Amino acid sequence: MQRRRHIEREFGVPIAGEILAPSQWTQTALKRLPPGRIDWRTLFGRDAPRILDLGCGNGRFLIHSAVWRPEFDHIGVDILPVVIRYATRRGNQRGLRNLRFAVCGAHEFLDRHIEPGTIQEIHCYHPQPYDDPLRAARRLITPTFLSLVHRSLVPGGSFFIQTDHPGYWEYMRRVVPAFFDFHEQPGPWPDAPKGRTRREIIALKRGLPVFRGWGTARSDLSDGEVTRLAATLPLPTFSADRRLRWLDELERRGH
Repeated sequence: MQRRRHIEREFGVPIAGEILAPSQWTQTALKRLPPGRIDWRTLFGRDAPRILDLGCGNGRFLIHSAVWRPEFDHIGVDILPVVIRYATRRGNQRGLRNLRFAVCGAHEFLDRHIEPGTIQEIHCYHPQPYDDPLRAARRLITPTFLSLVHRSLVPGGSFFIQTDHPGYWEYMRRVVPAFFDFHEQPGPWPDAPKGRTRREIIALKRGLPVFRGWGTARSDLSDGEVTRLAATLPLPTFSADRRLRWLDELERRGH
């Protein structure tokens, strides 16, 4: 008798990969980060192109990528332990050996743990806009952060970004092209027409606009020019959109 496949769904949309028997589960939690740069060969036992998801949430996108692109190694970080618990459980249940998750801030992770020129793709979906003016300084997408993304990518590496916040998107459109050959994505990503992330799925079901773009690291910029750009470009001082606060709270809770 053929065993019935166990496919997990979230908001009616399948999460990639089959939940396996417990004997086939893996350990995807990176419980302790090294004090310095990550040794990828030690972490994954091989040399392979690497994909990094900053603010990975419950891991939906990265699990999808790890399932369908086994030739890549994947690592996701998020500052919220609760969402990393969801992500690691799902990664473990699917027996994924090319995937790790860690609790860490995105800026800190790039600055302290990523060797320059070692990442093939960096993804950043729905960074928190922080509608409280007292917390606006915590907004992730800044010129300094973008300089770290540029530094971390291999030559010709790609940066993917997405938000449902109009003010944040307008800011991104101003500053991201300074570091990347940037292209706006018209509509959902082809690999996930119902959404790459849980937040995107929710936004699309509610009829909210989602803004997407990607770019390759500009090869005509020296390290010194990247540093100078980061010092001269504006900070994200856009006005918050309080209508999206319920979605922000849903993301913080992670369920």
